[in-house]
Amino acid sequence: MQELDTVIELSRLQFAATALYHYLFVPLTLGFSVLLATMETIYVITGRDIYRQMTHFWSKLFAINFALGVATGLTMEFEFGTNWSTYSHFVGDIFGAPLAIEGLMAFFLESTFVGLMLFGWGKLSRGKHLLVTYMVALGSNLSALWILIANGYMQKPTGSAFNPDTMRMELTSLPDLIFSPEAQAKFVHTSIAGYVTAAIFVLGISAFYLLRRRHIELAKRSFRVAALFGVFASIGVISLGDALGFINGGAQPTKLAAMEGLWETAEAPAGFNLIAWPNQEEQRNDFEVQIPYLLTPLVTHTFDESIPGVNDLVAEAETRIRNGIPALSALQTLRENPTDAQARATFEAHQDDLGYALLVQRYVEDVSQATDAQIAKAAADTIPPVAPVFWSFRVMVATAFLMMAFLILAVIFSLRGTLHRHNWFLRLAPWMIPVPFIANEAGWVVAELGRQPWTVYGQLPTWLSASTHSVGYMIFSLTGFVLLYSLFIVVEMYLMVKFIRLGPSEGKHDAHADSVRQQHSSQWSEA
Repeated sequence: MQELDTVIELSRLQFAATALYHYLFVPLTLGFSVLLATMETIYVITGRDIYRQMTHFWSKLFAINFALGVATGLTMEFEFGTNWSTYSHFVGDIFGAPLAIEGLMAFFLESTFVGLMLFGWGKLSRGKHLLVTYMVALGSNLSALWILIANGYMQKPTGSAFNPDTMRMELTSLPDLIFSPEAQAKFVHTSIAGYVTAAIFVLGISAFYLLRRRHIELAKRSFRVAALFGVFASIGVISLGDALGFINGGAQPTKLAAMEGLWETAEAPAGFNLIAWPNQEEQRNDFEVQIPYLLTPLVTHTFDESIPGVNDLVAEAETRIRNGIPALSALQTLRENPTDAQARATFEAHQDDLGYALLVQRYVEDVSQATDAQIAKAAADTIPPVAPVFWSFRVMVATAFLMMAFLILAVIFSLRGTLHRHNWFLRLAPWMIPVPFIANEAGWVVAELGRQPWTVYGQLPTWLSASTHSVGYMIFSLTGFVLLYSLFIVVEMYLMVKFIRLGPSEGKHDAHADSVRQQHSSQWSEA
């Protein structure tokens, strides 16, 4: 059992590492594709060549990020089969459907049109090239949609049922799977977070050019478009984040309790723990600073609902484990004798809590012989690591409000034409580039670590999902992935810095480029 636990933890660590690496590329791709479509739309409407130059330049950086995002994402899908074979067998009918659609429709759609977007300048008409750019944006966001539908099922399983004859979850309703509130809210929140990421990235690079008096006209207009694009996105990501939190609170109360550091059920109106130091061993906060009355309306959107805490949730899990044990015992009987009517009736009466009985099987093979102590231990496992989830959530929220404030200032300074008076803001902008990436990674930690100990919430425990590899294999595999993905990050940074330093090509204005830059530089200085 100790070796199995090590393999499980190494499998989790490897998937977490590859996912966190991959997620460095995804939000920028999502946001960049829509921002490029916005810039090119302005070019087609106005006919002003500066917007063509903007679209052409920023599309180069998009292409670098897109290519490395694809490279890091492909291996993740293979990991489900190599490292999580039990999970793949258990929910393959459901999980495989959106991933297959993503690959066949969204991925190929996006990849095909990326080439046309990058190399179609001068070969396609303005309208046709704009359509291609829109198709790239559509493909990028469709890709995210199908992946997040699959992930949404892991967070809140819908549109499926367990078949005791095949010992698998089977798809019962594709519309329920696709239109799951969890999946749809997660998609919109994640996509708009990508828009904020791209906006701040463009702002930071544009500020870099403005500080160095390079490509002034392109930088000023890119700054303004990104600022306006980003400020609306930042408002959306915060408001839709609240909607996702509300849905999560009902679907995963254990995650909510960890996010808020609630050990005891909070009666309305509950206070919000602004900061706290959760102590999971003693099930209390060693230190906390609260804002009175704020948590109840934030989480429940009412003023009179209580919010369940860890202790009550553990007690509820213990009840569900005891109720699920007959279902698991009956299932084992059905494996040997599928025609046993009494076992099937027992299973059907208790099947809703089958997943909870699987938790205690980690500690005793025959769950019908489980002791009170083993059941209590399994019930305690239903609570995710509170401190990492608690602090990751606060990092995500704090950075979201920081970015919104930054983008509001960017819009004000840009529209007033006073950017040149605020060199401090221009110097700050490049340092803001990592902030949305930090927010995205923190959000991923909240979503995925907060779901533990489940691979599929309430249905399949993580301990039962992994493949039976050796510890040596997992160490070798993990080391290889970390080294490979670290190389990808280095390549990304090198190429990005290289093309940012080169700057945009002036295209047909090359003969006058030096004089134009000199004129803009003097105008910027005089302003």
